[in-house]
Amino acid sequence: MVEYTPAPAWIEPRVADVATLLRARRTDDLQSVDIALFGVPFDLGTAFTPGARFGPSAVREASRMARLVNSATGVAPFDLARIADVGDAPVNPFDLMGSVDSITGFVATLKASGAIPVGIGGDNTMTLSILRGNHSGVPTGLVMFDAHVDFFDSFYGSSVNHAVPIRRAVEEGLLDPRRCVQVGIRGPVLAADDWNWGKEVGIRTITMEEYEALGRDGVIAAISDTIGDQPFHVALDIDVLDPSEAPGTGFPEAGGIRMRDLQVLLRSLTGKHVASVDICEINPMLDPTRTTMVNTLNAVFELVCIAAAGRES
Repeated sequence: MVEYTPAPAWIEPRVADVATLLRARRTDDLQSVDIALFGVPFDLGTAFTPGARFGPSAVREASRMARLVNSATGVAPFDLARIADVGDAPVNPFDLMGSVDSITGFVATLKASGAIPVGIGGDNTMTLSILRGNHSGVPTGLVMFDAHVDFFDSFYGSSVNHAVPIRRAVEEGLLDPRRCVQVGIRGPVLAADDWNWGKEVGIRTITMEEYEALGRDGVIAAISDTIGDQPFHVALDIDVLDPSEAPGTGFPEAGGIRMRDLQVLLRSLTGKHVASVDICEINPMLDPTRTTMVNTLNAVFELVCIAAAGRES
């Protein structure tokens, strides 16, 4: 596995060579990869602020600061798994549905190789593609960190976009709603019944109000109780964070969780079986301070640590 471990920064300067996700080695040899990091440079599914297509390249640049060992959990992911940057999923910047299908096909290829897909985008539409491409025939669980529920039936007449992926995934049998938990939901809604569908099908939605009432430990217990010990997908929309910690996103919502809380919540998943991951709605054009990129990089590292540690679960 040593061939995939990034060179230490004191041997290979961080500013040298082409930037890759987590400074992992770049490869097209999928048969030799356990965890496949890839970009999804796509934002045709967004209804408001474009720019998330630049997320993957910005995370690659931020990754020059990536390190090798999680000081809190002790997990050294590159010692546990062959982790590589396998490039970007193919997209067409003029074709929404064609891109959705091509991303799905790309993820299906990763699944066929036996790799855990970790997609970095890109707008929230990509969550549906990753769930479709990684589907094993059995509905999986979901741990979702997001400001928005993402289960509209349609948006502007479209049934596939960034506001609907969770509903589509449940309807298509990709997710078991009884094993789905959403954390960080907040903000004004378009109608009083916007969140009703999730309750009706059994999705556990933890709003920020409930988050504060439960506290971190209570939320961690609720996540564990919901997903059980079976495989699950982790969906992280960076807008789950308070805008002060992630201004680089197209749909910021006031009153979000703090980065420190997100770290603790993610680390609570260590040892569980992560089937796939997506990190989305990263819009570097909206954050010249690069705060969003620093926090996104940290979240990506935490998620890869979880995926590596739980690979044999």
